Amino acid sequence: MSLFKAASTVSLLTLASRVTGLLRDLLMAAFFGASAVTDAFNVAFRIPNLFRRLFAEGAFSQAFVPSLAHTKAQQGEEATRHLIDAVATVLAWVLLASCVIGVTAAPVLVWALASGLGKDPHAFEAAVLMTRWMFPYIGFMSLVALSAGILNTWRRFAVPAATPVLLNIAMILAAWLGAPYLRDRGIEPIYAMAGGVMLGGLLQLGVQVPALARLGLLPRIGISVSRIRAAWQDPGMRHVLSLMGPALLGVSVAQISLLINTQIASHLASGSVTWLFYADRLMEFPTALLGVALGVVLMPQLAAARGAGDDERFSAMLDWGLRLVLLLAAPASAALMVFAQPLVATLFHYGAFRDADVLQVALALAGYGVGLLGLVGIKVLAPGFYASQDMRTPVRIAIVVLVLTQLMNLALVPLFKHAGLALSIGLGALLNAGWLLVGLRRRGSWRPAPGWGRFLLQVIAATALLAVFLMWAGSQFAWTEMRAQASLRVALLAGLLAAAAGIYFGALWAAGVQLRQFVTR
Repeated sequence: MSLFKAASTVSLLTLASRVTGLLRDLLMAAFFGASAVTDAFNVAFRIPNLFRRLFAEGAFSQAFVPSLAHTKAQQGEEATRHLIDAVATVLAWVLLASCVIGVTAAPVLVWALASGLGKDPHAFEAAVLMTRWMFPYIGFMSLVALSAGILNTWRRFAVPAATPVLLNIAMILAAWLGAPYLRDRGIEPIYAMAGGVMLGGLLQLGVQVPALARLGLLPRIGISVSRIRAAWQDPGMRHVLSLMGPALLGVSVAQISLLINTQIASHLASGSVTWLFYADRLMEFPTALLGVALGVVLMPQLAAARGAGDDERFSAMLDWGLRLVLLLAAPASAALMVFAQPLVATLFHYGAFRDADVLQVALALAGYGVGLLGLVGIKVLAPGFYASQDMRTPVRIAIVVLVLTQLMNLALVPLFKHAGLALSIGLGALLNAGWLLVGLRRRGSWRPAPGWGRFLLQVIAATALLAVFLMWAGSQFAWTEMRAQASLRVALLAGLLAAAAGIYFGALWAAGVQLRQFVTR
């Protein structure tokens, strides 16, 4: 499977996940709006997601996938299966203990993440209760990350990319059916969403099991003390743990930044956490479609190239990934900055979602848009270090960027409130990506192929044309006033975005960009 075909498969399935996620958010926005109880749910949902990003998709995946690919390339499949069993055994028992601790310590976790919810005792209590219900989600998702790492290493990208759809379907059913059911019985409707999250986690893990079984790679989790001890002492497992230390620190830096920002937002106007949440959801559309898809495909392939000592292939894959990031993330960034309000109005402006909510989410989305190129670029650049089992360099960069981001918060939050938090994250992402890029260039891991200067100018010119068109389109129509004409507004948005894409790619074609070069990699 070519890199482009693999990335396209992951991207299309990720698109399905994001579309169903958008439907989920539309239902939640229309049914719940933006209030103290929605802030409570978003805080409670963020806690297991925080740990998921730390341990599952974060430090664990960054350490496990390169080790797995290296073991497969150097020692064969039998040794790889032994490593899988050892890692799965240790992971399962650590998760069990973590879930027990998390459920017990829910009040402390909610206070640490959003002490500002204490202004409304009902919201704080709701957040604690939902955190207890949803914390075991981290257990499901960590095992899903283990399964996804195995499948991706064997170049089976479809199942891991498709499983997030199941979470969204479960949450859609919870909002559509569960919330009215609870409301009719005098129970806070938002609690239905916690049940949807747990169901979604169970379904995601359930579909991974048959895929692993078909490959003969279903992990054998040890139950006896002797097998647990043997798994803990396994050299491959110890190597994964040695890599997880710095990787955990690196991922923790990003999550600490998120925790600080949530804490700050909880002390701003009521609804600020929810405004940032919806802006973040829209920003994750291009981030996931481009950055996550490329990162998932490139990580095992870069690790295999490094394990085989093929420096030329390693550099060529990085160069291809970076060009594709620039080609697709630059116009998406411009669209988020200049066309934020039409996007938010068309997607969320229904039911309990007010005109003021549209404006506040749009401001945050524009702030994220400033740094979209960096947010996507990191997903390609960081694997360049992880594939070489260098976890420390990205960590050092992330720590410095965290400090700079919080310094920017001191200046930007008083001026722009919650939107200042989004802008700080965007600017920090640009700094992080630039630093990673320079690091890979200096060590010779990435050697730019000829034509970068011309390609950069071509993309900038085409993006400028797209931005001018979208600025005109954003000011030409009264987007919030078209609330009662939902179908017309959706059709208008779709048509304008299609026209913008035509302008962008038409300008690239006229400038001489050969798009086929990205497909044939």
